[in-house]
Amino acid sequence: MTAKLFLAGICVVALLTPMTVVSQAYDQAEIELFQKLNQQDGDLARYIYLKRVIPHLSASDQIVANQLLSSSESELGLYDQAILGFPLKSKALPNLTLPTTGDWEAIDASDAVTKLSTDRRIVLVNEAHHDAHTRQLTLTLLPRLRALGFTYFAAEALSDKDLELMRRGYPIKESGTEYLREPLYGEIVREAIRLGFIIVPYDSSESGEEREIGQANNLYQRVFAKDPKARLFVHCGYAHIDKAAGRLGNIKPLAMRLRELTGFDPLSIDQTQFLEVVTDPSDAYHQLVTSFHPTIPVVLANHINGKLWSAEPRLYDVNVILPASVGLRSFGSSAEANHVEDITRLSLDLMNPKDMQRPNWLTLSGTRSSIPISADLCKRHFPCVIKAEYVNESDGAIAADRYVFFEPLVESKLYLRPGLYRLSALNSSGGILSEQTIHIAKH
Repeated sequence: MTAKLFLAGICVVALLTPMTVVSQAYDQAEIELFQKLNQQDGDLARYIYLKRVIPHLSASDQIVANQLLSSSESELGLYDQAILGFPLKSKALPNLTLPTTGDWEAIDASDAVTKLSTDRRIVLVNEAHHDAHTRQLTLTLLPRLRALGFTYFAAEALSDKDLELMRRGYPIKESGTEYLREPLYGEIVREAIRLGFIIVPYDSSESGEEREIGQANNLYQRVFAKDPKARLFVHCGYAHIDKAAGRLGNIKPLAMRLRELTGFDPLSIDQTQFLEVVTDPSDAYHQLVTSFHPTIPVVLANHINGKLWSAEPRLYDVNVILPASVGLRSFGSSAEANHVEDITRLSLDLMNPKDMQRPNWLTLSGTRSSIPISADLCKRHFPCVIKAEYVNESDGAIAADRYVFFEPLVESKLYLRPGLYRLSALNSSGGILSEQTIHIAKH
């Protein structure tokens, strides 16, 4: 991947602070960071490189580098670590009145979005690239939208260079950007192909306004210009779902341009306005979670008229609220050893992120089983990556799940669907330390 493509994939947008970026503009130090990062051999090597250089960067460059580090942690299966380390948070909306349980109730987001999609031609769901939890909804929507007659699935992370993707049936690391290497993103593409969707790469290597123009034109030309009756499901990042200017400054976002090109009003689903930021338990996200106690992705429906809540209806149709991923259980023995009994009193200085437990949402509502693994697989070489790949896929396939051990005498879990898997332990250079085949029974 070129440095230019890597920069385009970062998707830093104006809805995040303290950086408010209208177009992707990077200084020379950041460009050099991207170039050196691309030279690293493998995902674990990139993670190690970022951990090494971040302390030596300027404050502004550290913000960019920590975004990359959080995405790297997510790609390596360190999901809660990615949330803890992300340096930005959503910009607070002025004059926002949050829904209360007296007037609103939480309902299953997948059910609600499916119902809203019945008469739509275009559905867009966004993600935060560092937070793989924002990929769960898309995975559950795929079979439901396919049943409604949606035939095209477009994913921002895909490249148009992998001409064998649909024939092969699964993504490989060359299929797209680094984001695609995260296991849930791989499962999304795998499932879309299995269900018979036509897969549409559409991203542009440009930045700012030119990127939005390029994305919209690609989708129009590759879908609606060829098939005027098409129904399209798009998985994209952040404010690309917006149907009006605002979160990208004066730039017209992808969804707005797509509506102009097609004449169809897209259904835009936002998951990034209210994101989990552990360092601020009083923010809007935590207020919503405290009020509505979601255990799955939910939307809020009005008790009287059933209308779904959107914090910014001019931009998108509905907000999704994800259940909290990080809690005291995430820190296991670290929390117990430091006598922490309340997540709001959590001090990261006392905790060891390397000891964190993996989040329960990885069962994907019971469709995956938790499989115990230990650092013994690493044969005393640390850090090492444990990955599970489907046995009928090539070595370069995106893993079904993976996790990193940093030290001996540690245990964790992988989360896998029923089937046969090749379980491998690899060092930072990609060398195999151990390998075995495992079978996950149906339950």
